[in-house]
Amino acid sequence: MLASVAIAMAAAHAAEPAVMTLAIDGAIGPATADYVHRGLAEAQRKGASLVVLTLDTPGGLDTSMRHIVQDILASTVPVAAFVAPAGARAASAGTFILYATHIAAMAPGTNLGAASPVSIGFGAPPRPPAGKDGDAKKDEPQDVHERKAFSDAAAYIRSLAQLRGRNAEWGEEAVLRAASLSATEAQQKKVVELVAVDTPDLLRQLDGRSIDVGGRSRVLHTAGATAELFAPEFHDRVLGILADPSLALMLLMVGIYGLIFEFGHPGFVFPGVVGAVCLLVALYAFHLLPINYAGLALIFVGIAFIVGEVFFPSYGSLGLGGALAVGAGALMLVDTSGGAMAIPWPIATLLALVTAAFVLLVVRMAVRSRRAPVVSGISTLVGADGEMLDDAAELGWANIRGETWQVRTTDRVVRGQKIRVVAVDGMLPRVAAAEGV
Repeated sequence: MLASVAIAMAAAHAAEPAVMTLAIDGAIGPATADYVHRGLAEAQRKGASLVVLTLDTPGGLDTSMRHIVQDILASTVPVAAFVAPAGARAASAGTFILYATHIAAMAPGTNLGAASPVSIGFGAPPRPPAGKDGDAKKDEPQDVHERKAFSDAAAYIRSLAQLRGRNAEWGEEAVLRAASLSATEAQQKKVVELVAVDTPDLLRQLDGRSIDVGGRSRVLHTAGATAELFAPEFHDRVLGILADPSLALMLLMVGIYGLIFEFGHPGFVFPGVVGAVCLLVALYAFHLLPINYAGLALIFVGIAFIVGEVFFPSYGSLGLGGALAVGAGALMLVDTSGGAMAIPWPIATLLALVTAAFVLLVVRMAVRSRRAPVVSGISTLVGADGEMLDDAAELGWANIRGETWQVRTTDRVVRGQKIRVVAVDGMLPRVAAAEGV
């Protein structure tokens, strides 16, 4: 009887529809795409009846967003996007992800939209003001590359809206005019289907709803379903930190400067170890990011100029040129249309200023070293006093500063006579009697 009861309870628990929840919190990058991909695969493996994807993001990389959208479109498990909790947003890339899901919902006090592509580099030309009286030309970006980016993004969100039966016109406005909506407005405009307070409330409202998944109609049974959180692993959190372009750039510069310092001052070890580790981690981070190789080349050219300044002092011309190249390369480094993962211009400017300060320090040290008196070598013996060890008329031996030197004499000197070095002839000190010198 106990075995029968246990089997019946296990069967009832297995028959209970499970819901898996994923959470995108923060900027969308390669780590986010990997996390969502593994989460959807795990939901399919466990036979989940629904995946609830909670969104609170300012946007992110276009490539990562498209990978997430592709995984959602290919998922055999229905996916519900839920912008939550109150105060959250699904901006930029988050709006595209919401449009791609089978069900879209928002919590009160949230918003979505502002999905316009953001150019990365030295600054995009300002957008013209919104047109009036239906004049669409006033809304078009003036730069051809910007027009291509806007047209591609508008077509992409329109295709997702048509696939899921959502408001395609407002989706285009979110891209072309950076429009945004609150939760109530989004439901009224048929951008989202539901407004729910929290996940249990969302599951209650979804119970009995019929949705299309891969061309097949499926009825959701989510009332009383257990929600299982697919939490990011340590690997995902580390990737999320490393995939920050600003951190990757700083690691690259620390690595290069550490190696330069180690090569210039062998034996310290610690700068070389730190530099090598930082450089390798930075290269791994760049592997995760869509890198503009022209920007990366500018950074390395700038570093080469700085190294050239160290070995071939040009009174700052090479070094300052290198600092400008490093700053320009930093602004161009990330090749993306998502502004949330861009390198902010203040960081690029600060990096250029730090590089310029490094160059000025090196130039100052080089100039000081050139002006400093010689402190090593045979030429330092000039002016030193000594004592003859034997008689000599031209060549002889003398004790100078506790060392035995073969010397050339200007006059005849005798053993034990005090002498002074007056010049250096090749590798031979030239001495004269100390008296009267």
